Amino acid sequence: MARAGPQKIARYDEQFKATAVKLSSLPGVLIQDVAAALDIHPFMLSLWRKQVRDGVIVAKSAKLDVHTAAELKRLRVLERQHKVLKEEHELLKKAIRFASDRKRKPSNSSKQTGPNTKSH
Repeated sequence: MARAGPQKIARYDEQFKATAVKLSSLPGVLIQDVAAALDIHPFMLSLWRKQVRDGVIVAKSAKLDVHTAAELKRLRVLERQHKVLKEEHELLKKAIRFASDRKRKPSNSSKQTGPNTKSH
């Protein structure tokens, strides 16, 4: 009997898991970012973090590549900056819409009531 679709089952060694957990423990680094970078599901990484806390996963000291750690921190900063820029962009779009609406609808005080209206 044939299976419906390919099945992705990967086996990761203890060193890989320990390194992934160490990466996800860096200050300012999110589990989702590490999981995406390693092409694993965030739940799997959360499970590994629990297994490390419980002593199920014990690996030799997981060495963290300095370049990788710096790159993850840089990615986090860029993501924060991108979020701010998106918020600013949305505010600017709203301001433009507001200004455009005001130009289309002149206020009552600026309207003249008739051809004989004088301004003093």
